[in-house]
Amino acid sequence: MMSIVNNKTSILSAFACFACVPLSYAGSFEVSGRLGIEGRYFVNEPLFAGQLQNTQVSMLAEPELYWSSDNGKNSFTFKPFYRVDSQDEERNHGDIREFSYIYASDGWELRAGIRKEFWGVTEFQHLVDVINQTDAVEDFDGEDKLGQAMLNFSGVYDWGIVDVFVLPLFRERTFPGTDGRLRAALPIDTDQVSYESSKEDEHVDFAIRWSHSIGDIDIGTHWFRGTNREPLLTLNVNEQGVALHQFYQQMEQFGLDGQMITGDTLWKVEAIYRNTNTGNHWASQAGLEHTFYGVFDSVIDVGLLMEHAWDSRGEGSDTEITTIFQNDLYIGTRVALNDAQSSELLMGLGTDLEHSTSSFLFEFSRRLGNSFKFSADVRIIQSSESVDLLYSIREDDHLQVSLDWYF
Repeated sequence: MMSIVNNKTSILSAFACFACVPLSYAGSFEVSGRLGIEGRYFVNEPLFAGQLQNTQVSMLAEPELYWSSDNGKNSFTFKPFYRVDSQDEERNHGDIREFSYIYASDGWELRAGIRKEFWGVTEFQHLVDVINQTDAVEDFDGEDKLGQAMLNFSGVYDWGIVDVFVLPLFRERTFPGTDGRLRAALPIDTDQVSYESSKEDEHVDFAIRWSHSIGDIDIGTHWFRGTNREPLLTLNVNEQGVALHQFYQQMEQFGLDGQMITGDTLWKVEAIYRNTNTGNHWASQAGLEHTFYGVFDSVIDVGLLMEHAWDSRGEGSDTEITTIFQNDLYIGTRVALNDAQSSELLMGLGTDLEHSTSSFLFEFSRRLGNSFKFSADVRIIQSSESVDLLYSIREDDHLQVSLDWYF
């Protein structure tokens, strides 16, 4: 079932009706999307009993319907998503990535429905990207997001762009199942979830963001108040055995992101302050990307990346670590071949400066003809300390290949 949330039929219907209003007017339609097949090969045998074996295959569909009015002021987008997996039942899942209506006027826009809103400038972690929930059953890197119901007013002024968000219908995070790889040592209970708010997943969240460009500097700042997208995981014993229970707190977050170009170097920073009833913390991700254009008199561009992640929750803690990014250094390279097939390569190495943990990623993509795209990813994880959050996936080194058809 591809419903975005359970027991929210009336509210979702209101969003749907509002989003479908412009369809009664003349305009133009476009149908596009992608169909894909993905394979994963895990180098090592599973670490936990009941986990799938070394080979995992899945297929996905993500069509997109787009409509715009003749005057260009009204538009509607519908983008569902569904994946079928050969091993992990939790990865057999669907979502509405986008189901939204946009009205654009001179100097402002009104957006309503289900959307994805991305904030962030750094490469290896997006601290400020707080609007959408992470779709962790897709991958463990936090890049995949679930659609979020919202009302969004965006105003463009001489002194910057202001976005105001009203966010109903909280989404719970997805997790791999007990038979899936890349999961925690204990299964995560997705049936019984608790909340700090008495309104539970119907709590209405609010956010406001200001962004502006001044010469070679792009800067943004935001305030968010509502349900924390990161659940607290606590040990729970029930009839099915031992599992991790999800508890979603209320939080208030202030954030800053910015990037600056100096010559061939791009400087990046993201920083947040988050406050909850059980404590508060600061976190930052900062670094640079220096690009060498046309290396060896070719059309190839090579970028060198370096970023540092810091989180105050990791200070002085050797027995309990609540985040992967407490004091980590990342170095990498990005290669753009600038060929007709848009071939790109990204390699990165991350190391924990306080604990014996490191990770390596390799990502390659290349278009095949006009409609196909091939991708290959390699992930290697090394962790020897049980308190580290990557310890439970230390045997999940894998190669992932995918072929997508875009239509």
